[in-house]
Amino acid sequence: MKLEKEEPKKSARARIRRERFTMIRSFALADVLTLLNGACGSGSVIAAMQYLITQEGHWLTLALALLPLALGFDFLDGRVARWRKKSSALGADLDSLADVISFGMAPAAIGFAAGLRGGIDVLLLLFFVGCGISRLARFNTTAVSMANEAGKVSHFEGTPIPTSVGIVFVIWILHGLGKTGDAMWLGSTSILGSVIHPLSLIYAISGTLMVSTVRIPKF
Repeated sequence: MKLEKEEPKKSARARIRRERFTMIRSFALADVLTLLNGACGSGSVIAAMQYLITQEGHWLTLALALLPLALGFDFLDGRVARWRKKSSALGADLDSLADVISFGMAPAAIGFAAGLRGGIDVLLLLFFVGCGISRLARFNTTAVSMANEAGKVSHFEGTPIPTSVGIVFVIWILHGLGKTGDAMWLGSTSILGSVIHPLSLIYAISGTLMVSTVRIPKF
């Protein structure tokens, strides 16, 4: 009788061991690259915050440098998935979440750290992030209907969110020239008592293009 009672307990323990870390074990190599993309974006946000605290320029440089690296991982994860012909059920969602951080929140955090801190500036930064989230959501819900007979999407509707790295390069150049912060390029103005730096309009333009219906061929 004692053995009969212990057997179910042993089976339950074995099942728990099998189920432990099942999500991590399900990751494909492409998913690891996607997580590295997200890690770079998260690191960029933290470095931008550290720059705000210390005002040490190398922190802003690090925040800027991590995003091209994130773009590299974002490029590689899709290529590796197609090369190995293996992807996980989490792959698409992981990619979107990582992209929101690396190419949505991180560029906005960098803009704020670099000096775009007026009331209207902040609204435009939030608009940019919202557009990035909307762009990814639209792609995820329409990718199937946009796919060709081979199952591949032939074009993007609206500019892809990784194009925001272009904004990062602009700020990187301005940072190197000493044209950020109080010396922000193009200066600032006040509208109805709220400050706006003309440079923040680049975020508004980028966000608008992301949610537009412009067709961008996918290579």
